Amino acid sequence: MNKLWPLAIVALMFIVAPVVGLWLPLGASKAPDFTEFAAGDARKTAFFDFMVPLVKQENEAVLSSRARLLALQEEGSPGWAERRWLMLLAERYELDEFDPTDAAARRQLIRRVDAVPASIALAQSANESAWGTSRFALQGNNYFGQWCFVRGCGLVPEARNEGASHEVAAFDSARESVRRYMNNINTHNAYADLRARRASLRNEGNDVNGLALAPTLLRYSERGQEYVNELQAMIRGNALQQYD
Repeated sequence: MNKLWPLAIVALMFIVAPVVGLWLPLGASKAPDFTEFAAGDARKTAFFDFMVPLVKQENEAVLSSRARLLALQEEGSPGWAERRWLMLLAERYELDEFDPTDAAARRQLIRRVDAVPASIALAQSANESAWGTSRFALQGNNYFGQWCFVRGCGLVPEARNEGASHEVAAFDSARESVRRYMNNINTHNAYADLRARRASLRNEGNDVNGLALAPTLLRYSERGQEYVNELQAMIRGNALQQYD
């Protein structure tokens, strides 16, 4: 074997290992048919039994990337492999014109690469999917009401306003829906207030929890404050704080 091959393999592993959380296959996450469970406690239990592990695993992947990112920020000057990893991470978190050597740019990335409190993710998924029984959940694995804007990218809403062109995105699995939802929360301008509040709570040494961040989700739904109140009631009523 060429003596350079082992070195090349080691170098490749050094680059890939920190981003493996980004490239891991989504894996199987076929949802139960939640319409088969009686409405109420039975359906809620089945729904949370299914969703909690998905939310937890996706948050763990995000936090793994965050830990590496914080370590690099602490070290100061990233090397070639670290800069490559940072560029891949910035692309995933939709930061344009990202300079991996700029500490301020890395701080901006740190604000985006963070967990979404499980209580919020669980409350929103239950709310948006009617506890997994909505048409979009059953046919498109969409548990968070995410939209897309390319024809054929999802399911056309039956009550879509005249002239509107959006569809409700369809995903290959429930896990993909969770992953795309978290990326949406961590990148879209509509949720900049959530990211700022989350960062502030961390900097102050306070718990990052769903009840504290729910008020920043006014723009997630056209119902605004009514939607926020509903999420907070679902978090409290179902003791979802335990998952934060």
